Amino acid sequence: MSLAVGTKTGYRLFSVTSVDKLDCIHESTETPDVYIVERLFSSSLVVVVSESMPRRMNVYHFKKGTEICNYSYSSNILAVRLNRQMNVCLCSLIESIYIHNIKDMKLLKTLLNTPSNPSGLCALSINHCNSFLAYPGSDTNGEIIVYDANNLSTVTMIPAHDSPLAAITFSASGTKLASASERGTVIRVFSIPEGLRLFEFRRGMKRYVNISSLSFSPDAQFLCASSNTETVHIFKLEQHSPSGEEDAPSWSAYVGKMFTAASSYLPAQVSGMMSQDRAFATVRLQMVGQKNVCTLAIIQKLPRLLVASSDGQLFIYNIDPQDGGECTLVQKHRLFGSDKDWEGTEKCELTEPPQACQTYAATVAIPTSGPVTATLTGYSEDGGAKKGEVIPEHEFAAGPVCLDDETEFPPVSIR
Repeated sequence: MSLAVGTKTGYRLFSVTSVDKLDCIHESTETPDVYIVERLFSSSLVVVVSESMPRRMNVYHFKKGTEICNYSYSSNILAVRLNRQMNVCLCSLIESIYIHNIKDMKLLKTLLNTPSNPSGLCALSINHCNSFLAYPGSDTNGEIIVYDANNLSTVTMIPAHDSPLAAITFSASGTKLASASERGTVIRVFSIPEGLRLFEFRRGMKRYVNISSLSFSPDAQFLCASSNTETVHIFKLEQHSPSGEEDAPSWSAYVGKMFTAASSYLPAQVSGMMSQDRAFATVRLQMVGQKNVCTLAIIQKLPRLLVASSDGQLFIYNIDPQDGGECTLVQKHRLFGSDKDWEGTEKCELTEPPQACQTYAATVAIPTSGPVTATLTGYSEDGGAKKGEVIPEHEFAAGPVCLDDETEFPPVSIR
């Protein structure tokens, strides 16, 4: 398990191999005001974007302390996603997306005139067979465009929500996509590439919230969601039997059957709300209103929920995979120790290294100020050579660049 943290004075990379120990494997103070730091799985390659140069993406070999290359764009970089299996580096701007080949950082595709996306919301699957990209298809509703990053073609459009999107994420296999809208009350899971709705979960009914992150467990049996409230929800992705019967009938099952029977007599909106599944497990955070990211991982052979907050804290909770319920806090870490210069983190990222399943990640990015403008949905087929569009300039280090070389970028081990 790895943790990347960008702050006002640089960035730090951590390894989480046990609940009680948090190892800082690298610290850099050469680039201030880092708001994007994306590590390529457990390798020594890291991509950094800072507020001082928000239009430039720098690629570093952090073990050697050298810059490999950098790219400059026509507007501020809002998100970066890496995919080692299909050799994809994704860079999201407010109205365009650039896809690079991570082997040599050559530009493969430019998606122009995408709907205004001021938060840079996007998701990239890391599975080598299902290398999909998802991004908003509209700035007025919750449409999702699913794009094949391998064949460089659009796969489908999913009408996921009535309101604009707030969060999207792929499962490790790339066969499921979860989404939430700006209302934050309903979370939906779709099959990929078909775009069929598989699950619908209700986070709450009393108030709208801002969902900051969604993350599947490595086996895609669970999905966690965090927001600007004090509660993190964990949903269980299980198909109910067609008959609705259970091996051991319970009071909740009986009530569920009564709701199902009554739903046919109620308005569609009410019956739909009653059919939505509730959280399997929950966590009550110790802070409220802090930006945070969450992820599900196996640490020391037990399922855990990890939550990193923007005030520099990492919380680790135990999960009961059988009965769910309220999760237990087992450990809390300060990501910056006693160093006051590291206070005020702007971005945290949690990634799970490939084991039995592939990596998944959740990210919180700095919201950008300024008006949101509506644009025409579409993309360029000519690699970005379009009138008025600035093609990214790039600068490589001396010598050949081969960013997928296992000997050049080996996994980092803790001794």
